[in-house]
Amino acid sequence: QVQLVESGGRLVQAGGSLRVSCAVSGLTFSTYAMGWFRQTPGKEREFVASISWNGGSTGYADSVKGRFTIARNNAANLVHLQMNSLKPEDTAVYYCAVGYTSVPYNRPNDAKYWGQGTQVTVSS
Repeated sequence: QVQLVESGGRLVQAGGSLRVSCAVSGLTFSTYAMGWFRQTPGKEREFVASISWNGGSTGYADSVKGRFTIARNNAANLVHLQMNSLKPEDTAVYYCAVGYTSVPYNRPNDAKYWGQGTQVTVSS
């Protein structure tokens, strides 16, 4: 059974920082790329960041580049998203996802497994 469990979402003021995390089990974590996506009601799921199997390559949406950092700890089966300089428009449910391959990806259809999401709310 593959499980992805996000944690760390909460209410934070604009300009603040937050780290959300994803714990993965049920697969060989270190062989897969990982990604973070976010979604608000009525909108499509949006790419945020991705990271290769060994952390050697990363990719970011233009809207978060320079503010967010994705990282992984393969020994602990964890992937993190560090969010700095948060804006109200960052408010969303943040989802962790496993890619089909070891290569970073940026499309929801390229995700093989999804977590349940964690709510991040940024106040004005």
